[in-house]
Amino acid sequence: MIPIIIYNNVDHALPIIQKWKSKKQKVAFTNGCFDILHKGHVEYLQKSKSKVDRLIVGINSDYSVRLLKGNTRPIQDQNSRASIIAALSSVDMVIIFDEKTPLELIIKISPDIIIKGGDYSEEEMIGREHVLSYGGEVMIIPFEQGYSTSGIIEQIKNL
Repeated sequence: MIPIIIYNNVDHALPIIQKWKSKKQKVAFTNGCFDILHKGHVEYLQKSKSKVDRLIVGINSDYSVRLLKGNTRPIQDQNSRASIIAALSSVDMVIIFDEKTPLELIIKISPDIIIKGGDYSEEEMIGREHVLSYGGEVMIIPFEQGYSTSGIIEQIKNL
């Protein structure tokens, strides 16, 4: 299946997600900036996909990344980041969102599972209460040590 990219309108994604759910496919959601894709990201998304039938990745828009990381980020624009993530075989859908957190997106999608990397605790996960309220799951994928977008940027600065 060719991954689907939805730009800033989750309502366009909902019929597709409902179709997956009607077929009893397990749907997971994860999110991030994915500014400079690295091995840690790829392994994280592969491990996430191994737990479900469909993996939806929320990507912070350029505006949202600036809110979180400051005016020097993102390095790559949202269209580039979305295209790169969508090219991975582990990803079924990419949704770009403008908010600082993906809470609105999670509420609308109501995934079976929300997944984050090991640098988060379950208590810190945005959308946790919503997903647990209908019997969904919260999952932490162990953090891949030694891989960081900020670390890559620092290495480049120091060349």
